[in-house]
Amino acid sequence: MAISRRSFLKGIMVTSTAGLIGPSLLSIAQAAGNSPEGTWKITGSHWGAFRARVLGGKVQEVKAFELDKYPTDMLNGIKGIIYSPSRVRYPMVRYDFYLKRHKSDTTQRGDFRFIRVTWDEALDMFYEELERIQTTYGPSGLYAGHTGWRATGQVHSCGNHLFRSMAMHGNYVRKVGDYSTGAGQTIMPYVLGTTEVYAQGTSWENILNESKIVVLWAQDIHKNLQVGWNCETHESYEYLEKLKDKIAKKEIRVISIDPVKSKSQNYLNCEHQYVNPQTDVALMLALAHTLYTEDLHDKEFIETYCLGFEEFVPYLLGTATDKLEKTPEWASSICGMKAEDIKQLARDMAGNRTQLLFGWCIQRQQHGEQPYWMGAVLAAMLGYIGLPGGGVSYAHHYSGIGVSSSGAAGPGAFPGIPDSDEHIKHKSDDFKGASATIPVARWVDMILNPGKTIEANGSKITYPDVHMAVFSGNNPWHHHQDKNKMKKAFHKLQTVVTVDYNWTATCRFSDIVLPACTQYERNDLDLYGSYSARGVIAMQKLVDPLYQSKTDFEIFTEFSKRMGKHREYSRNKTEMEWVKELYDGCVAANKGKFEMPEFDKFWQDGFVDFGKGPAWTRQEDFRKDPELNSLGTPSGFIEIFSRKIDRFGYDDCKGHPAWMEKLERSHGGPGSDKYPVALQSCHPDQRLHSQMCESTEYRETYSVQGREPIYLSPGDAKTRGIKDGDLVRVFNERGQLLAGARVSDNYPSGVARIYEGAWYGPVDETIGSLDTYGDPNTLTMDVGTSQLAQACSAFTCLVEVEKFKGKAPEVTAFNQPTGMG
Repeated sequence: MAISRRSFLKGIMVTSTAGLIGPSLLSIAQAAGNSPEGTWKITGSHWGAFRARVLGGKVQEVKAFELDKYPTDMLNGIKGIIYSPSRVRYPMVRYDFYLKRHKSDTTQRGDFRFIRVTWDEALDMFYEELERIQTTYGPSGLYAGHTGWRATGQVHSCGNHLFRSMAMHGNYVRKVGDYSTGAGQTIMPYVLGTTEVYAQGTSWENILNESKIVVLWAQDIHKNLQVGWNCETHESYEYLEKLKDKIAKKEIRVISIDPVKSKSQNYLNCEHQYVNPQTDVALMLALAHTLYTEDLHDKEFIETYCLGFEEFVPYLLGTATDKLEKTPEWASSICGMKAEDIKQLARDMAGNRTQLLFGWCIQRQQHGEQPYWMGAVLAAMLGYIGLPGGGVSYAHHYSGIGVSSSGAAGPGAFPGIPDSDEHIKHKSDDFKGASATIPVARWVDMILNPGKTIEANGSKITYPDVHMAVFSGNNPWHHHQDKNKMKKAFHKLQTVVTVDYNWTATCRFSDIVLPACTQYERNDLDLYGSYSARGVIAMQKLVDPLYQSKTDFEIFTEFSKRMGKHREYSRNKTEMEWVKELYDGCVAANKGKFEMPEFDKFWQDGFVDFGKGPAWTRQEDFRKDPELNSLGTPSGFIEIFSRKIDRFGYDDCKGHPAWMEKLERSHGGPGSDKYPVALQSCHPDQRLHSQMCESTEYRETYSVQGREPIYLSPGDAKTRGIKDGDLVRVFNERGQLLAGARVSDNYPSGVARIYEGAWYGPVDETIGSLDTYGDPNTLTMDVGTSQLAQACSAFTCLVEVEKFKGKAPEVTAFNQPTGMG
């Protein structure tokens, strides 16, 4: 699959003009691709662009796109997605729901007994349930605003199709925020003026040329850059390769602050600074204490660009209400780093231009707002914000952020809202005194507690009384915490509908399941490079939809026929007419800046290359003129102390960043006497969340005895009599799962990891049932980060691990349902 750099460069006869690489190369490649061995087609994915050889109506081979110099190994899982034994093959209805509709026994949800129906029967049933909910309960009775990572492609954007079709029927409850960055995207507008987590960062060129120290703080950049929101280019890896070389030559010092030795640290061969899980804020406060007491902080920067430092200092020095000075000695007992090492790190950062690169995992914990806020305060005290190679970033691991943008406009998308109010059947906005939107991580709490009022970002949110949920293009049973709590919530719902191409746990716990096709069974187009905007790529249909699956466009156009609005829904256009319209819109948006060929030429060649953009430094304009280029904070400056947050009066998110103890914390923290191991559920190395877990042969390259791996320290394994390759039971009071032990020197005692996205496969549908494959959210805690963000706290989780004895149950996560008819 992989294409070496040498072969790539030889094939294109290296040119200094990146924009010349593209149509000529691609036309030649396509012309050579039509042979008795099959036809080569091009498409894109979260894992990158690739060409597929199709013969006899089946994908036979996959090769990385020629421009991708660093393709991910996950391309080897593509065929397993298309031909997965977990595919939803036909429209299916849960057996008891088929018999009794909304009066069914909801405790049977998850028993995996389904009956096959026709498409017309399934869509009629779906529509009848929506009508019943809207006429009986109004819009507060329907939750249909959930989103996830979806499949790539702009025409078949599954979220947009769901939202448009549901909105044409009537109003419904929606969510705000996401699981990946819920705390960060809420706190950072108060501190730096934008969400930061989805903002373009300082270009890698500037980091490589100007940084003296780069801190990877809870940041496994090498692992996570394998995937992107749009079709990923993997251009970041060229810079990581250069960074590795500079480390070896001692031109840049890179420090990975992390409980474990990450994939990135092992690749870069950089320094590792251990920190106890969930204690980063204590370490940051001690660094800030050293900078302040040793007069190493940039007073001029703070005076010119920041507000609220004088209100933060009393807390730092212990002269405020808590009377606790945040010294390195104080922090050392919490975070596990020696006090003298903390002081030296602060001195080193103060004396050398430092780029802080934070990952997302440390804000997925209780009080997750605090590490991001304190990270910004630390960067402000160092004074490098706005300088090339200095400051702070919260997203260099995501979708190629840091690769300079071409500045080109990408293609639009299928609309996610009705074109006119005249197209809406039920126009009611009466949510019966409840809120129309809720923080996404509280949706299960919402179902369980209708009428409950919570605080969220300065507002009061009253939960609506939801009776029906509809999901499409996302898998909430794999990104929400505490599976047994979810089961209780799903017992309360009258009707659950899911549109997907696999029998995920979300489908397993639904009543009506509609089979979508994969993105490789339809035509579409996508932006190549989410932030670099490197080009536009054609997503040519590789094979026809398998079984009775349909495209999202087809499914919801057919659904809209039940309202007599299918022409309004589709704007009376076909799939390929939509592809052409979105492409032509992109051509018009780029006219005069980037010349693009006519559509037929684009579709034949498969790619338009916009080239690379100029290097850029985040917050450079703000540093040059903070008045003219003010931030989006209430004051326009960096807010070390937020008066607005302070006025909210939250005891779990005060007016300045602070250390707060967790409900559960390892290494002597609360709960560690009974459950001593911190379980971290990081983004996976060999899939995208739960996507690709269904790819059987690829899953077998990393699973252990058919189960998801749990990574343990040699010490923890030895004390429990566990050897590498053993099956283990991982448990706490919230649940239990089976996993396969991987014993690794990269892990310290008291820390274990199971990658999130592992498919949930319980022995049965009952509360407390053993998960047979290894979904860590069987064990994670479902509490909000704080009253500010109410975001996901999955990293606040303690467990115990023991060697599994006896006969292991069959893995049920990837099965087909039991047919009842």
